[in-house]
Amino acid sequence: MKREGEVRISSGCAISGIFCKDGKRISGEAIRKSIAVMHNRSNGLGGGFAAYGIYPQYKEYFALHIFYDSQLAREETERFLDKRFDIINLSKIPVRQTPKIADAPLIWRYFVLPLPHMLQDSQLDEDEYTSRATIMINDSITGAYVVSCGKDMGVFKAVGYPEDVADFYRIEEYEGYSWTAHGRYPTNTPGWWAGSHPFSLLDLTVVHNGEISSYDANRRAVEMYGYSCNLLTDTEVITYILDYLTRKQRLTLKESSEVIAAPFWSTIAIKDEEDRKRLSYLRKMYSSFLVTGPFSILVGFRGGMMALNDRLKLRSLVAAEKGSTVYFSSEEAAIRVIEENPDRIWAPQGGDAVIVTLEKGADV
Repeated sequence: MKREGEVRISSGCAISGIFCKDGKRISGEAIRKSIAVMHNRSNGLGGGFAAYGIYPQYKEYFALHIFYDSQLAREETERFLDKRFDIINLSKIPVRQTPKIADAPLIWRYFVLPLPHMLQDSQLDEDEYTSRATIMINDSITGAYVVSCGKDMGVFKAVGYPEDVADFYRIEEYEGYSWTAHGRYPTNTPGWWAGSHPFSLLDLTVVHNGEISSYDANRRAVEMYGYSCNLLTDTEVITYILDYLTRKQRLTLKESSEVIAAPFWSTIAIKDEEDRKRLSYLRKMYSSFLVTGPFSILVGFRGGMMALNDRLKLRSLVAAEKGSTVYFSSEEAAIRVIEENPDRIWAPQGGDAVIVTLEKGADV
């Protein structure tokens, strides 16, 4: 017979986010404290963090965080990088050994820029060049996984409870203006290091609570545009969909949210003419990118954060504000443990994106 607190439910997983609109950098200790409150929503098979503004001295360089299963994979990847990028700095990511985090891969960090002649020959911009290189490494080098590749940001994830992952990566030593966190409770996909959340491409990161029933349709659609879903977790596809819609199709985040959590046709029918035309166009034009199934997600990007529920709000999501700081979480308790008296606290409606960005003049 299970005691209280030992019962696991499929609506588990925990997400939490902190965003400072004034650009103030805060220690990772705050997000660790928030996600730890929701310990019982995960089961130790994955935890992770995404942080923005943590590399001010290298903020114009792409920061590659890479897991290696072997020294051979590392050597092959570094040969690949050396041919395509100017490597400004490389080192192991500092960790704190703990018995609660086991079987760690080799974890390295590289600050890079595309080699000018390679970039010119490719006729790509530096974002597309870097994203293609990232996908190529993940797709073709056995035992190498690029877990983040954006500028002035990084992803730190592992197999374990999120508070233990935070201790392992010494998260309290980093300072950023934007943080997201995830505690994983996988229901139908494996728990492994590269398959933990957040998922990332360039400056986009996604943490997710839920299940994507449209995964196969979404995956087939996004792989038509050069992406490759090989991390064995449905959340990966959301990251690529958002990258495609915002970076390649130039949709706003609001418009992208209206694609992946599109209103029902019956809801669109009662909108005013302008909204009806816009929403109808998005549903028809990008029908393959409608994400179905229960979900709540936090999307980090350079200079902002978006929180979004599925259109039926089948997963919990709470938001709060205190001065220039915005908080998101699966549970109100995870906000109040770091901010006891918010100015405002609310539950966003299903399909209604909450998007926050840096204030004008914020120094990041």
